[in-house]
Amino acid sequence: MRAYTVATTAVTLRVPPKWLDNVLSQNEIGGVIKRRQGIARRLTPQAVITLDLALRLTRAFHMAIPVALSLARQLREKNDVDAGEGFRISIDLQSLEAEVMERLADAVEITPSPPRGRPRRKV
Repeated sequence: MRAYTVATTAVTLRVPPKWLDNVLSQNEIGGVIKRRQGIARRLTPQAVITLDLALRLTRAFHMAIPVALSLARQLREKNDVDAGEGFRISIDLQSLEAEVMERLADAVEITPSPPRGRPRRKV
């Protein structure tokens, strides 16, 4: 399965990479590939969609990121969630996924690939 860098995901979500890195450090998000120190995180398309949905919930309802991530996970599993007090939240998941995947494809084209290996030795 394809996985994307934090920089590419940040461009897709229209957020600063540092902000995204902090969210990934402080929250458990399915689809985030973490190895060990010194190896950059990678995100699956499902993780990017979950993050996008959480950002939309945060902006629309002014909720904290951890709460929005929890609700986003539930909405990904089933397209509507009982929010209590007689409210239900539903989404058109197919449209959301299509939009995010299109933005992700664009972000891959414009985001530079991180350098690999050791830096060249200065002479």
